Order: sequence, then structure tokens, then C-alpha cells
Amino acid sequence: MYKFDGNTIHLTRGDTLRATLIIKQNDSDYIPAAGDTIRFALKHSEMKHDKTAYVDTNPLVIKDIPTDTMVLQLDPKDTKCLKFGMYVYDIQITMEDGTVDTFISDKFYVEPEVF
Repeated sequence: MYKFDGNTIHLTRGDTLRATLIIKQNDSDYIPAAGDTIRFALKHSEMKHDKTAYVDTNPLVIKDIPTDTMVLQLDPKDTKCLKFGMYVYDIQITMEDGTVDTFISDKFYVEPEVF
């Protein structure tokens, strides 16, 4: 099971997440160009001075998001071995001209599972 609280994601460890992304540019939906790439990255985090900070230099999970569907999919194997708790994630687009825009950055909670 998963749920969103704004951009914060709560996912039961080992479950599938499928979420359709919308990129806004000047209050309009941005339609990715043929050369654009979109990537999701998940890292360990910790709280420092009331702010979330990245702990890892290398992401624990990286997913390319197809620009034709704009669907982020995390499979059970992506989170099955993660400890319960808070992580941080971001999603960025690299446009065909080389411009990079991190358009979402927030918390990601891996929630307990029974099985």
C-alpha cells in the first residue's frame, strides 16, 4: 500500500508503487520532449537542525521514468531490503538541451509490513 501526503510518499516495504507524474512549467503541464530524461533517486536521510539532509552520496534506488507514460514504478524488490523509516527522494528532469531541473524533493517513508 502507498499514499501521498503532498509530495511525501508512504510505502509499505516490498509493495508496488505506481504514480503518474505531472511536471508544471509556468502553470502549464510540461510535455517532455523526445530527448528529455526523468529520474527518481532515493537516499538515506537524517534530520539536522530541523532540516532533512542526505546521508548517502549514492542513491539506494534509482529509477528512470518513461517520458511517454510519466509513470514512476517501484517494484517490490526496490524496497524489500530497506529498513523501516524515513528516507529522502527527488525527481529530476534533464531536458534535451542539458538543462537539469529537480522538480520534486521530499520525504519517503518505508512503512512496516506484516509478511
